[in-house]
Amino acid sequence: MQLPHNFKRIVLHLARSKEFPEGSARHGYELVVPLTQDGHIDVAAWNERRDNCRVRRFWAGEPDAVGRLVHRAGGEKGARWIFDYDRATEFDDEAGYRLSDHVFAPGEYISIRDEDDEMHTFKVMTVAEAA
Repeated sequence: MQLPHNFKRIVLHLARSKEFPEGSARHGYELVVPLTQDGHIDVAAWNERRDNCRVRRFWAGEPDAVGRLVHRAGGEKGARWIFDYDRATEFDDEAGYRLSDHVFAPGEYISIRDEDDEMHTFKVMTVAEAA
């Protein structure tokens, strides 16, 4: 099935940190999400096609985790974006920090709080049409 043209495949790599001074292409995420013309998550399109909004977490030395992008009540502006890997539990969820405010464009930075409640910063590497 062909996705609408506003659905993008976004690749995030771990940005520079104490543990990875040069960042790491072996640690990151691949997202399939709808974006507005200015690069923000398109909430209306997500609402219509939420089952097509996917996330894959790749982390060196661990199996890939595949899940979905979920918009949940709570957070700073009344809602927050979550990466949900198992619908039956919440312990594995990861939260994006103010993802509604971020522009998804190459060179931009995104923060994600992992399942261990640690915040990591990622660099947007690519944004391309989702196939």
